[in-house]
Amino acid sequence: MGTEELEQLVITLEPRCRKRQSADRAAVIAPVAELDSLMRKLRDEHLLSFDLLLDHTAIDHIQEGRFELVYLLYSTRHGHHLMVTCDVDRANPVVPTVSEVWPIAHWQEREVFDLFGIGYDGHLDLRRVFLEDDWKGYPLRKDYTDPDMLEPA
Repeated sequence: MGTEELEQLVITLEPRCRKRQSADRAAVIAPVAELDSLMRKLRDEHLLSFDLLLDHTAIDHIQEGRFELVYLLYSTRHGHHLMVTCDVDRANPVVPTVSEVWPIAHWQEREVFDLFGIGYDGHLDLRRVFLEDDWKGYPLRKDYTDPDMLEPA
């Protein structure tokens, strides 16, 4: 299945999705409200069968007041890749967990929570995974400051 066909199938499954520009793979932007439903469809629809969540991360678009969440999916049955992104308000960054769809998301969501401060509604153990429990702030946010950080020369 080609990139255009794959994107169109995803949009047919969830009409509120729209195409996202990507240089190397099929990509769609999903509304946060449809994220859980969409991810289940992407896994369960036999023409898609996205059985692997390869990666999950976030991008801080501080000037726009939002985070962009990125999910990279792969189908071992069909050999195709898909990038799903969704925007979440920087002031209240909470999205539904996808850990019930792909158990590996449990750790990936904890990492994004730890470093960006994004919450995952329904996550069973959302706590820091790299940093100490009493760490202040989220170091991958573009406005993060730490008094112990070195200033550039």
